[in-house]
Amino acid sequence: MMAEHGTPCDPQDATYCMNGGTCYKIPSMDKISCVCSESFKGSRCEQYQLLSYSLDEQDKGLLAAVVILVLFIFVVLAVVIYYVHKMVKQRKPNQQNNGQGYGWVKSTV
Repeated sequence: MMAEHGTPCDPQDATYCMNGGTCYKIPSMDKISCVCSESFKGSRCEQYQLLSYSLDEQDKGLLAAVVILVLFIFVVLAVVIYYVHKMVKQRKPNQQNNGQGYGWVKSTV
């Protein structure tokens, strides 16, 4: 960091850095430099920097585990729906066959 190698600026130079940056003088180069806050960059902290988030290895592993778990749940759910549908479809013909044997047909005696 620049602050480790420099000294704070004089009060008249303190406004050199923008957007809350901290001004430092680098004695070996006789130059003013800025240490910017998290959201800004540039030689005078004049450029807004969009924040970005990068997953570390532990977060990537957790995300992968969640995705795999969700996929597993969907597969199990699909299998359950398939077998329930198959059982309902098998019961319908059995119920129709049972209805014919109970004398539902009109008799001509």
